[in-house]
Amino acid sequence: MQIIDSMEQLHIEEDTAVAIGKFDGIHLGHQALLREILDAKKHGLKAVVFTFYPLPAVVFGQEEKGAQPFDRRFQSLNTRTEKRRYLEEAGIDYLVEYPLNLTTAAIEPVDYITSILVERMHVKLVVAGPDLSFGKQGKGDFALLRQYAAQYHYEARQIEKVGMGGKEISSTRVRDAVEQGDMKAARVYLGSWYSVEGIVLHGTEIGRTLGFPTLNLVPEKEKLLPPFGVYHSQVEIEGTWYQGVTNIGRKPTVHDGEDVTVETFVFHYQGQAYGLPVRVELLEYARPERKFAGKEQLMEQIRQDVERAERYFGFTGHP
Repeated sequence: MQIIDSMEQLHIEEDTAVAIGKFDGIHLGHQALLREILDAKKHGLKAVVFTFYPLPAVVFGQEEKGAQPFDRRFQSLNTRTEKRRYLEEAGIDYLVEYPLNLTTAAIEPVDYITSILVERMHVKLVVAGPDLSFGKQGKGDFALLRQYAAQYHYEARQIEKVGMGGKEISSTRVRDAVEQGDMKAARVYLGSWYSVEGIVLHGTEIGRTLGFPTLNLVPEKEKLLPPFGVYHSQVEIEGTWYQGVTNIGRKPTVHDGEDVTVETFVFHYQGQAYGLPVRVELLEYARPERKFAGKEQLMEQIRQDVERAERYFGFTGHP
């Protein structure tokens, strides 16, 4: 997959099928868009995802007084790295990460169509949801795309929202589930477990001294995390899945800092994972993070967490 993240790079010579959207979380609705452009590859078109970086909520939200770069409101369901991996594995040919700022966001909607989609991307099929907005003041919409389709010889195809339980699936619904620690609901909307990815780092090895060595990740600041606490989890290490117990938080019993870590005790793993990329999928929220009186009390709680996870898994495979 070729990644285009600047206007200077934005020149695709092949005819394209383009899906436009924020793709935050890549939930079932986004996946419906992806299926359309991937199917178009059978007709000789290149599959292109056109999205924005940073997300519009970040660009415009940070104009608010006092807003911080990674205020929780502006964090993403998937990081830039996670989104790139997902789309590459899906078979996308080009990922356009349109560099969004107050200047580029002010382009007239018609210019988006003529100078970007038509001239720079040779679009022959463009797909989007009914809530599409682009260009100056967000005035560009699907009706405008359709209005210019015949003139510029492309097809505009609107993909309806995916519904479930009488409600539309959206990034907002996924965010709500994650923020409530409802990992099963998040999985329903995403079609897969909510995950955190990263490189295994050397930690303080306190877990090892307590008899429960962990794989330690430092999540990217843009990543939206569920409530701090302990989760039943499964971990992908070099293509193999293992079951585990994951703690997300600041480890208040042994640290007094603000750094957030994702630490996982992995069942039946004997390898050396330092420096490896891993993916931690969060299956169920077990308990909140809390501060204990000392290491002995913490160790006892960890034993209980591990025993609870053993009962949860039964060591019979993924749930």
